[in-house]
Amino acid sequence: MTSTLVTGIAELVTNDPAREHGLLGTLDDAALVLDGDRVAWIGPAADAPDADDRADVGGRAVMPGFVDSHSHLVFAGDRSAEFAARMTGTPYDGGGIAVTREATQAVSDDQLRALVAARVQEMAALGTTTVEIKSGYGLTVDEEVRALRIAGEFTSETTYLGAHVVPPEHRGDRAAYVELCGGAMLEACAPHARWIDVFCEPHSEFAFREDEARQILTAGKEHGLLLRLHGNQLGHGPGAQLAVELGAASVDHCTYLSDADIDALAGSDTVATLLPGVEFSTRSPYPDARRLIDAGVAVALASDCNPGTCYSSSMPLMVALAVREMGMTPEEAVHAATAGSARSLRRDDVGAIRVGTSADHLALLNAPTYRHLAYRPGMPIATKFHTEGSDLTH
Repeated sequence: MTSTLVTGIAELVTNDPAREHGLLGTLDDAALVLDGDRVAWIGPAADAPDADDRADVGGRAVMPGFVDSHSHLVFAGDRSAEFAARMTGTPYDGGGIAVTREATQAVSDDQLRALVAARVQEMAALGTTTVEIKSGYGLTVDEEVRALRIAGEFTSETTYLGAHVVPPEHRGDRAAYVELCGGAMLEACAPHARWIDVFCEPHSEFAFREDEARQILTAGKEHGLLLRLHGNQLGHGPGAQLAVELGAASVDHCTYLSDADIDALAGSDTVATLLPGVEFSTRSPYPDARRLIDAGVAVALASDCNPGTCYSSSMPLMVALAVREMGMTPEEAVHAATAGSARSLRRDDVGAIRVGTSADHLALLNAPTYRHLAYRPGMPIATKFHTEGSDLTH
């Protein structure tokens, strides 16, 4: 294999706890040696070993690629009119998912695949190198399997979300749909998924109650799937404590949390995944990340890119919102968007830079420090790291 010495790194964010340079394990004036597609050496540029090739990033920062641990990319159609209505006061309650369901079912596999590919490419252009993708816009056995099959072409982090909402044709018999989600639909989808998720929200007639969510998640666990949960988005509810009870890796949204919820999370391995793009796009209150962090809760950031409540896949935007609106420091926000989200996916091979890390999981900033992600909101300064092409100065 050909080795490449990467120099000119003004700041290297490692997220490696073995490096005692703050929460992010930063190194100034650093260098990397890549051996093929793997990191083979990390350290000060002055101590860098020789390599076959050299590449100079020209005083830019290098960091772990963003880990977007919550997204809904397998969809067709447009809900911009719904967004416009929300901006004039129409509240969100989950009902618009039916609009996306109809549009998604109307397109071919190739059309749907092309839409997902374009969204994943957008993410990479903004520094995201690992993405979780959910189903949930099919809500029939065949359509949920199709969504997961297509999602699996782009990521290993696929999530079965048949329990996104109760579809209209089942609202007269919710129990039958709950049984389907934890029965025949689950059996068909489990081979295509790593995770199972449920939208547990007592404040929406379309979502699932605590007993329904417990039934579906327990069935998923019995089929070998790992657990995630949409919870505490629209108001106080059972989601966070149910996630802890069942050993879920993550409870996502966490906008409305009681002291008891926070105590439960702090004493568990369940990550609180915060999705500030949703609050931005729905004019809802932001989660109190400061309260969570100070209580010792593990926190992640993700985009929740979806057609209804946050049609943005920009993790730099999520970092900026977390700093501006949720009480996080730039250091905490970047850590949550990388190592925190990796933890929520139970991954130790992404979200950090150490010897053995894949070069496919690095990001390059057109800035000297990670602090520019919050300092320059809306600017496309992050991108997936490439050792060839215009990203580096050779």
